[in-house]
Amino acid sequence: MPTDVQCQVETDGSALVRLTGSLDHTGANTVRDALLTRLGDHAGPVVVDLSELRITDPTARAVFTEVRRAVADWPAADLLVCDPAGGWTVDGAPVWSSPEVALAGLPSGGAVTADLPPSVGAARQARELVAAGCARWGLPDLIEPGAIAVTEMVNNVVAHARTPMTVRLAPGHHVLRLAVRDHSPHTPRFAGIAPLTSAGGRGLLLIDTVSRRWGCTPLPEGKLVWAVLDGEDEAALAG
Repeated sequence: MPTDVQCQVETDGSALVRLTGSLDHTGANTVRDALLTRLGDHAGPVVVDLSELRITDPTARAVFTEVRRAVADWPAADLLVCDPAGGWTVDGAPVWSSPEVALAGLPSGGAVTADLPPSVGAARQARELVAAGCARWGLPDLIEPGAIAVTEMVNNVVAHARTPMTVRLAPGHHVLRLAVRDHSPHTPRFAGIAPLTSAGGRGLLLIDTVSRRWGCTPLPEGKLVWAVLDGEDEAALAG
């Protein structure tokens, strides 16, 4: 039976996505794209309600695990699944009984976000955001590497994507998570160390140098480049 899954995104700021209809393995990509887009556009965890969704193929449930793993290193991102039927988990995380229960447990104020134009001055504003966030969260050792990473992320958007962007950051346990979301489908390519004769190509190398890990997630309309910076790495270098 063909899938007829539909995705309804609430517009009241509740971080709630409702899936309705029937879901089999052929509809998994539609669900994945919808959830990743919502997570890329929303500052914080997203709750997906399956109470009106019929999962006709048990293997289709894997899409929720895939999405959760894809956003594991995004700033303050997580996918909370609600299914009244219960009886299963998503990547080891519990499935909630209702959206109300899941929403009640969401943390508040975890991420800092700024919408920036692709223009001169955007990188400076992003650096100021990183400095203020790290100072607030007690991560002074990550101000400089965070500024380096976010500068290269933003400059890449200004030079190549040329679309409006959203800069987002959030703290973790001794870590800073950064992300820049733009609306260009062209993904950055990291080819390792650039030759000395190269006129460019060092931006991604800088991100790779200061980050514990980083990556790029394609979205239906654009992409999200993310990085995780670890305070313990900086402490080891300083020692």
